[in-house]
Amino acid sequence: MDIEQFEAYRPLLFSLAYRMLGTVTDADDIVQETYLRLKTGDDQIIEHPKAYLATITTRLCLNHLNSAANQRETYLGSWLPEPIFTLDQPDLVNPQEQVTMSNSISIAFLVLLEQLSPAERAAFLLHDVFDYKFHEIAVILDKSAAACRKLCSRARQRLAANRPRFDASPEDHQRLLQSFIAVSEEGNIDSFLELLAEDVTLVPDGGGQRGAAIHVLYGREPVAAFINGVRRIAPKGLRYEIVPLNGQPAILALTPQRKPFFALFVYGDGQKGRLLHVISGRKLRGLEKSYP
Repeated sequence: MDIEQFEAYRPLLFSLAYRMLGTVTDADDIVQETYLRLKTGDDQIIEHPKAYLATITTRLCLNHLNSAANQRETYLGSWLPEPIFTLDQPDLVNPQEQVTMSNSISIAFLVLLEQLSPAERAAFLLHDVFDYKFHEIAVILDKSAAACRKLCSRARQRLAANRPRFDASPEDHQRLLQSFIAVSEEGNIDSFLELLAEDVTLVPDGGGQRGAAIHVLYGREPVAAFINGVRRIAPKGLRYEIVPLNGQPAILALTPQRKPFFALFVYGDGQKGRLLHVISGRKLRGLEKSYP
């Protein structure tokens, strides 16, 4: 397989690795390692390059997840995936697939995947997201097709049991984000509280750095105090933009130098914010490099 053939599959391999690992840097490293293994292997004719490359990438991801488990245990605060821009997604080929792929890359969904074992995550993603057949997954995971079917079924059950329900329409979601920006710029605490459901939850991830917020917050008052506290310590001239992150509109706060300061994902119930994911610190380095 030559470099041009490999590059044709790179978007697919990155999409798989990112969903498996939740970090851009690690996903890039896995794809590069896949290429290096391909180059250093025997000069053989590969009859099914897509399956062959997916096998290498998946197995490298599984090894990485097993080695990263201890690092997650010592991570300061909640761990959230690295956000990525999704202005274009070359791995999408039709509208129905676009819906599936966008949903499977959302921050909330990637957080749910963290509850699965590495093997469950791989089987579920390969089958339900990337449309591999169980006999193909069996080769990739070195298990029987029946075992892979059970892994996928167990993963679906666990995801369904823990998936939060949000019923905001795209229009309500857009209005909610615009309202968050408006009240954040005005500093109107009363108006801000009105945007939040009484049982709202905020999950912050400061990149595992000391001094960053590490506790999950529950309820209007604590969440509003946190957001307003972030606003007070923010650099002067902070601007807010609604940008496509992980398949959905999100708020990106930018310094006057247009460096990302924090990303805010809002999941609504009608026009009320019920779940907020705030990502800051080194988790935004990838956005800094790729901001349009």
